[in-house]
Amino acid sequence: MGRVPVLWLYGPPGVGKTSVAWELFSRLGVPAALVDIDQLGICYGPAGRPPEPASDPGRHRMKARNLDAVVANFGAAGASCVVVPGVVDSARGVDVGLLPRAAVTAVRLRASPGALRERLARRGRPTDQAVAALREAEALDRLPGECVDTTGLGVAEVARLVKPFMPAAGGGGVLTGPVPAPGEVLLLCGPLAVGKSTVGWEVYQRSSLAGVHTAFVDLEQIGFCRPAPADHRLRSANLAALWRTYHARGARRLVVVGHIDGPADVAAYTAALPAATVTVCRLHASAGQLAERIALRTRGIGATWGLAGDELTGRPAPAGIHARAAAQAAALERAGIGDQRLDTDGRTVAEVVAAVRWPGPVAAPRWSRATWR
Repeated sequence: MGRVPVLWLYGPPGVGKTSVAWELFSRLGVPAALVDIDQLGICYGPAGRPPEPASDPGRHRMKARNLDAVVANFGAAGASCVVVPGVVDSARGVDVGLLPRAAVTAVRLRASPGALRERLARRGRPTDQAVAALREAEALDRLPGECVDTTGLGVAEVARLVKPFMPAAGGGGVLTGPVPAPGEVLLLCGPLAVGKSTVGWEVYQRSSLAGVHTAFVDLEQIGFCRPAPADHRLRSANLAALWRTYHARGARRLVVVGHIDGPADVAAYTAALPAATVTVCRLHASAGQLAERIALRTRGIGATWGLAGDELTGRPAPAGIHARAAAQAAALERAGIGDQRLDTDGRTVAEVVAAVRWPGPVAAPRWSRATWR
């Protein structure tokens, strides 16, 4: 079985890894996939314990093992290459020994200190984060290998300079089968802009603060595959691969956020995690509330910047998106999806989080700074 070609774009925070990777992914003329390496490592130790083991600072080894499985799944789904934006160990670079099913080409993106400061300031990053990013940039500049300087260039121009490094198309792979690792899984679903990620992230943090080793997965972020959209069979295989790694690291709870269309989609995820107790919680909002939250996202209020494929944050609302969100909410209502339905109209994020039911107890939040996005 051949290895799946991977282009890994790495560099310091603010250099434009995700933007450039998405530009490349969107314009490649071959079947391709994309996954941000950061999305493969959201599994920290619970409160009161070290956030990551001493043997794997930065969780780079955990992320690499997850990437190896996800790349194989993408190859099995027809992708002939995978674009990977994200961080690497600043002392070692990409550990290809942990990626036996991937043929990796690593390209470093860099920017001058002044350009990096400016980009981080535009994102609203505090001074201490900017200092840390500049320190990381200096360390990465000492690594050997291919490099593209992004100073003074736009995303499209950087993507044009990176494209010659794309490895030749390949393929192959086998989908991850069901993973019989027990645990509690909360699957938060709902229409576009209802607040799945916002609520899910708060629930994840609260579970960790309660002392339970918990992981977090965004289904959209592990399902970018073109030209055909990834179906739930691929996403469920990727989810199973991640849960296998997280469970081996000690996780006993998993928060999953994503869009579900009907019972068959739910069945795909429960079949992928046959030993886990899966609770489906559906968030609902009226058409008016969805429109209001879409407007907040387009203005960048309360949003998390830098997620791959984000069509809303800080951008004009795409045509027809309000109707699409309302139609999704109505379809989910008709299908009656979910073990629990939570109406979010007129409620704060903290109030919704407090109402979420796990199979076991979860500490109710005492405070929350999160707002709808």
